[in-house]
Amino acid sequence: MQKIISAAFITIAAFGTPVFSATSEVPTATRVAHPIKFNDETKIRQALVQVALGREPADLIIRGATVLNIFTLSWEPDQDIVVSGKRIAWVGPVGQWKGKAAHVFDAKGLWAVPGFGESHKHIESTLLSPEWEAALVVPFGNTWTSEGSHEFSNVSGVHNVEFWETPERRGSPLKIFTALGSATPPSAFEVGGGNYAYHEIAENIHGSLEVQGLDEVMDWPAVSEPTHPGYQRIWEDMEATRDQRGIIDGHGAGLWDLDRINAFAAVGLSSDHETRQAEEAWDKLQHGMFLQLRDENIERAVPLFVKKGLKDWSNISLVTDDRNVADSIKQGTMNTHVQLAIRMGAPPEAAFAMASLYPAKHAHMESIVGSIAPGRYADVVLLSSVKDVAIKDVFANGQLAAKDGKYLLPVPKIDWPTWATHTINVGRKLNAKDFEILAPAGKTTVTAAIQAPFYTDPDQKTATLAVVDGVVQRDPEHDIVKVAIVDRYTGKAKLGKMFWTGMGPKTPNSAIATSVSHDLHNITVIGSSDEAMAIAVNRIAELNGGIVLVDRGKVTAEMRLEIGGLMTSRPIADAAAGMEDLYAKSDALEWIGSPGFPRRVIFAMITCSPFTWRLVVPYPGNPSGLVLLQTGKTMPIVW
Repeated sequence: MQKIISAAFITIAAFGTPVFSATSEVPTATRVAHPIKFNDETKIRQALVQVALGREPADLIIRGATVLNIFTLSWEPDQDIVVSGKRIAWVGPVGQWKGKAAHVFDAKGLWAVPGFGESHKHIESTLLSPEWEAALVVPFGNTWTSEGSHEFSNVSGVHNVEFWETPERRGSPLKIFTALGSATPPSAFEVGGGNYAYHEIAENIHGSLEVQGLDEVMDWPAVSEPTHPGYQRIWEDMEATRDQRGIIDGHGAGLWDLDRINAFAAVGLSSDHETRQAEEAWDKLQHGMFLQLRDENIERAVPLFVKKGLKDWSNISLVTDDRNVADSIKQGTMNTHVQLAIRMGAPPEAAFAMASLYPAKHAHMESIVGSIAPGRYADVVLLSSVKDVAIKDVFANGQLAAKDGKYLLPVPKIDWPTWATHTINVGRKLNAKDFEILAPAGKTTVTAAIQAPFYTDPDQKTATLAVVDGVVQRDPEHDIVKVAIVDRYTGKAKLGKMFWTGMGPKTPNSAIATSVSHDLHNITVIGSSDEAMAIAVNRIAELNGGIVLVDRGKVTAEMRLEIGGLMTSRPIADAAAGMEDLYAKSDALEWIGSPGFPRRVIFAMITCSPFTWRLVVPYPGNPSGLVLLQTGKTMPIVW
């Protein structure tokens, strides 16, 4: 029978806490036969208790700010934020905490909001490795990110989580929560450097508390059609995520009608960052979608939500998704989006919550980020103006990390291993003949399939092209050039190649090539001559990844991306200068469509829904590489 502790063995401390004496008899029910060794998180929280009670000293007090209580969406003046280590231990009116602190930061006259977090971002799109990403975004108020990891996972699926968690272990203040790439590979017709099915997803989520779940499920044909060759794998990914209590993010591009919105939600896809129309966003919100609004979607959707009298904004977040380093420096990141949401009519308090608590809750990370509250990381953004989101100071992990737009912390030096730095394996040097497209014997003209960026037509368009010495020719007068996908993974120098319009160089003997080529990240090259295409691809192989511009037979600009062929591990200013030089040198060329560097080139071969006919690296049964994504139907590129 359980023993009852006698009151004689208990004393009451002055502050009302029971204190057990050394002679106290411990109840049988409270004894632990084999006590575990507490992990680091438990030890941190045990220490925070003592600081909160004033028994142990704190490291820092951020004193006197007007703090946004993100839970009640109310402003609380003259508050102390007590910090111990990397976490917040106590929040309340100035002077009421009973303990002592080593340092006091005067924040009187400023407004304090939680560090911003993105519920969906591809850090790779900044073109910076994650340790340098911190230096880029923290001054804008970003202190954590849900990383949509189907870029690096397609380069090195085995090392994907390790890659994203390494910088924080080395001292970076940016918390990165990995959302595993469902698009690994992006379609059933592609093979790259990663392959995620049930076991890979389950093991990765189980292996780290900072893996939040499954990143944007994009392959709607594979999800919705049981006969599709990708059906088994994508449903395995989702089942594994549910089994591990992770979240499943979605990608609902082109799914505007009510039937497919209902079906999308029924799958268990919890979010969408691809809304285009305001009414579409409203319909998806009404059907349980967590909206991740970006750029023009904020401009379109927020005014409608205000007009409709939306009372609860908690199922909405703000995201940048894809934005490179040069553009981020010019445009900002989440700070700009919060400001835009306020300008579009969102209540300011809700706008800040859409950049902090609401995405944290969506990621199931609200116990450590998303609010200025005890137990959370001490991520505090101090503003001189709420309406303008004018950032004065940024604390991250309890450190003053940025002031007046300048990053103050050291960037950890990481010697990335070869699985991150040597990922371009074409197999040999290519030459112009590799890019030739041969006509059927005896033909003087052919019918050729003609692709373009973001191709959504159900029927593949064609054109009649001339043949010279058995080789099918471009038609520059009608803006028809050539595109190729070069396999960077197997070392077999495999190419898919066809004719192309809508984007690319018109200048003779010129090309643009990139190893940032969503979503599999083979090398995409578009050119007005085969010679220029070979030069561009070979240079990318020499760089171990990047973006290369060839103007009239010579490399005139390049952006080295040696980390996964997607990012660079070098200072922000250097990386931004590389992109700006690429932009400037591109102005010397004549381009199909819009003038200047074709920013859409990195998405030219994207194979997710709602795109239809796409060129991929040829595979058994499809020697041309041209495939209808919805069904797997194939066709030749010339006939």
